[in-house]
This record gives sequence, C-alpha cells and structure tokens, in this order.
Amino acid sequence: MNILFFLTPKSEVAFIENTYTLRQILEKMEIHRYSAIPILSGNGEYVGTITEGDILWFCKKAGLNHLSESEDIHLSDIPKKFEYASVSINSNMEDLIARAMAQNFVPVVDDHNKFIGIVTRKDIIGYCYKKLSQTS
Repeated sequence: MNILFFLTPKSEVAFIENTYTLRQILEKMEIHRYSAIPILSGNGEYVGTITEGDILWFCKKAGLNHLSESEDIHLSDIPKKFEYASVSINSNMEDLIARAMAQNFVPVVDDHNKFIGIVTRKDIIGYCYKKLSQTS
C-alpha cells in the first residue's frame, strides 16, 4: 500500500504561512473548523503545525483580552507544545501509522520538503474498519 492512497492533496487542505499574525491564524482556523493547521514557509516547505491548545495557552500567558491585540502577534511569537512530524512521500506505511498514532494528521512532503498534503488518522482508521468488516 502506498501513502498516496490516503493523501488529501494540498489543494484541499487549509494551511497558514509562517508570516501570519495570530489574528490571521484564528480566522483561518475558524473558517475551516480546524483544531490544528499546517504551517508552510513562503516557498511551500512544511515547517510545523500550530494547534488551538498552543494558541489558548499563549493567550492566557500573554493576558490577551481583545481580538484586536492579536494583530500585532506573529506566529513566531507563539510556542508550540508538540511538533507534528512529517513523512516523506516515499515513507513506508509503518512510519505513517506510527506518526498517525500520535498526531491527528500527518503532513506529507516531497523530496525537497515541499508540503504536498496530509493523511488523517480518520482516513487510516476508516480504511482499516472497512477491511475488518469485509473479513467478518
């Protein structure tokens, strides 16, 4: 089985750039109803993921009271608790599943670390469920 079988392509995934402000991040996450969102560099490389938890803890520690204050805060100012590791398009299924056990989604990159999409834990579990249902 190939990772591409599970891939949701970049064109169907919301992401943010590493130059975004907190307000831009919040708006993008709200529109797409994401609890975590991939971060890309200006040239399309995967550089990390930010989660609602990262944002909430930052806002609490910073004492933010108004949305207007988020316009002056940049992504680089927000610490991330957990690093979502990516896999290469050439990785094997064992690597993908190991990562998916610890992450809601697994970012997939090409040989030049360019983000090409994600594989969600939900898609992997759905596939396994269908296979189990067919054998019973």
